[in-house]
Amino acid sequence: MRNFAKVRLLWMILVLSMILVLVDVSFLPNPFIQSTYAKKKVKHQQQGSDSPPQPQPQSLSSSSSSSIKSRSIPSPSSCIGYNSSEKVIEITCVSATLTDVYTQLNNVNILGKETSIVSNGNNSSKIWLLNAGLLIDKGSTLYINSTDTKWLKIIADKTGAYGIDVHGTLKIDSVKVTSWNPSTNSYATTEDSRREGVETETGSPRPYIIVEKDATGTTDITNSEIAYLGYEGGVGSGVSGLHYNGGDGSILKGNDIHHLWFGFYSNGVGNLVIENSHIHDNGHYGFDPHTGTHDMIFRNNRVHDNGSIGVICSLNCYNITIEDNIVYNNQKSGIMFSRNMNNSIARNNIVSNEDQCIFISQSHNNQIYNNNVSACGTGIHLFNKSSNNAIHGNTITNSTKDLVVNDAGDGNAVYSNKVINPNNNSNNDDEFASSPPNTSQGSTDEDST
Repeated sequence: MRNFAKVRLLWMILVLSMILVLVDVSFLPNPFIQSTYAKKKVKHQQQGSDSPPQPQPQSLSSSSSSSIKSRSIPSPSSCIGYNSSEKVIEITCVSATLTDVYTQLNNVNILGKETSIVSNGNNSSKIWLLNAGLLIDKGSTLYINSTDTKWLKIIADKTGAYGIDVHGTLKIDSVKVTSWNPSTNSYATTEDSRREGVETETGSPRPYIIVEKDATGTTDITNSEIAYLGYEGGVGSGVSGLHYNGGDGSILKGNDIHHLWFGFYSNGVGNLVIENSHIHDNGHYGFDPHTGTHDMIFRNNRVHDNGSIGVICSLNCYNITIEDNIVYNNQKSGIMFSRNMNNSIARNNIVSNEDQCIFISQSHNNQIYNNNVSACGTGIHLFNKSSNNAIHGNTITNSTKDLVVNDAGDGNAVYSNKVINPNNNSNNDDEFASSPPNTSQGSTDEDST
């Protein structure tokens, strides 16, 4: 009996020991958990802190012109540099401002502040003097806005032109950007710039903004004054003033754009919106989307007193909408569709005091309707093999020639246009219908009513 009790006691001790072992093992991490924990601990120890590991900030892209490489966030000293041989400030930061550039370069001969009221020994001016070009690299963004800028003056002394060259992203908001000639203490001018067709004469150089084809972001300009930039550098030079070769999806809104050589030029870009802006007194074209520009909206703008055509879309542009603009007093045509502009619309525009209010040449499958044109040499001119265009519902007032169809192609529909000409009683409030819908025009058909 005593032996049985001993065996029973030993048996209970054995069972209890097994239970204790199982309980202890359950509190140990399995190899995966232990490995992960160990890794976190090592990483944390490497950080030299007893606090939990903190999330790492996103890497700052510092990139060359050929590729974007993800790197750890550099300090301004490693992403803002100056190429003294080219006189160009190079920005490779994910985000930078003019203040960042100023602080890093610490050279007022490159970027300085205009002398103003000094408080506590600090120059609080928001007027910058830039004596260099700016290159914004791929993956990088430069902000020029009212946080630290009122006016950016880019030096132009007629010996060279500093450009803002965008391969990344540029955001301009609520500021003024112009050229500045220190010798005259005024804006730089380029009266010697000349262009007639492809014949050009290079003018006095002035600063310019160019968005490159390989730009990785948009160049948005809002609520700003852009003035006295650009010059004639030859066809395709890219120095005309405000020039977009890239930057799809950019927005230009609420701006005053004046005294540029070209108020706006684009090549092959898409999905831009230009609206609620004042485009005037530019040396050549006011607004010139060109060469394959597409899916663009140009609306609610006032365009006047430009040195050539106010609004022209030329050479294979498509899906362009020109609507609700006021266009007047330009040297040549008000609105022109040129050289295979197609599948585009001009509607609800008010155009006046032009050589030709609306001019369609070598362009096809467009809609021109509900426009109000007046006091022009020719109200609406359809010309030069243009085909399958619909021109209807327009009001043409007090123009020397109301609606001219000359050497047009097939399939044009010109109908229900209203002609009001106080100088010719026969035209007064007459409904003009050059042809019913879906009817081709002959080679020469000039309205004289």
